[in-house]
Amino acid sequence: MRLEIKDLSVHYGKIEAIKGISIVVNQGEIVTLIGANGAGKTTTLKTISGLRKVSRGAILFDGQDISKVPAYERVDLGISQAPEGRGIFPGMSVLENLEMGKFNRKDRRSEMKEDLNRVYDLFPRLKERSGQAGGTLSGGEQQMLAIGRALMARPKVLLLDEPSMGLAPMMIANIFQIITTINTELGTTILLVEQNAQQALQRAHRAYVLETGKIVKEAKASDLLNDPEVRAAYLGTGAGTGH
Repeated sequence: MRLEIKDLSVHYGKIEAIKGISIVVNQGEIVTLIGANGAGKTTTLKTISGLRKVSRGAILFDGQDISKVPAYERVDLGISQAPEGRGIFPGMSVLENLEMGKFNRKDRRSEMKEDLNRVYDLFPRLKERSGQAGGTLSGGEQQMLAIGRALMARPKVLLLDEPSMGLAPMMIANIFQIITTINTELGTTILLVEQNAQQALQRAHRAYVLETGKIVKEAKASDLLNDPEVRAAYLGTGAGTGH
C-alpha cells in the first residue's frame, strides 16, 4: 500500500491553494504535514479524501489513480479521515457515531464487533460513555470519537486533521500516544496534519513542510525537528518566529 500525490494543484475559484505538490506515504509510516494556518494542509487532506476537486496532477493509491473517484468509494478503498473540528454527530450517542464509521462496510457483523472492541480498547472513555450524546463529551473525548469513527471503516490509510486542536496539554499527549499505538499495533498508515509541530515531528517517520501551497522542505521527521529554520518557524525556538 502506498499513497502518492503527484504534482497536485487545487483551486478555490481562481485562487490556486495547492501549487504542484508531491507527497509519498509508504505502508506502515506516519507522515506529517506541518505549516502555518492557511498553508494548504487541510485542503490537501480534503483533496485526498475526495472532498475537493483536483485541478492538476494525480492521487495514486496502491498504484491506482483515484483523482476522480467519489469520496465514498475512497473510503471503500481504504482511506478514512478524522476531520478538523471533529465533525461528530452531536445528537447521536457515542455508539451511534462509531457505527456511522462502518455504514458502507459489507463484511460480517462479528468483524465489526471486533473493530468496535478495538476502538473501545484504544479509548476506554468512549466505552464508558457509549450511550451518551456525542455533543455532551469534552473536546478531547470528541476527538477520540472522531478518530474512533474513522477507524471503524478499517482504513489502510488514516488521515488526521489537527487532532490536538483546542485540547489541554495532558490530553494532547494522550491523543498522540494513541496515534502511535494505532500505527504500531494496528499497522495503520497515517498522514497527519498538525499545528503542534513538536508533537507531530516526535511521532512521525517523515515530514513535509507546506508554505502557501508549496512543499518547501521534506526530510526524516527527526531531522526537521533539529532543523534551525523549522525550529524558528514552527517550534517557537531560535531567532524569530518565521511567520
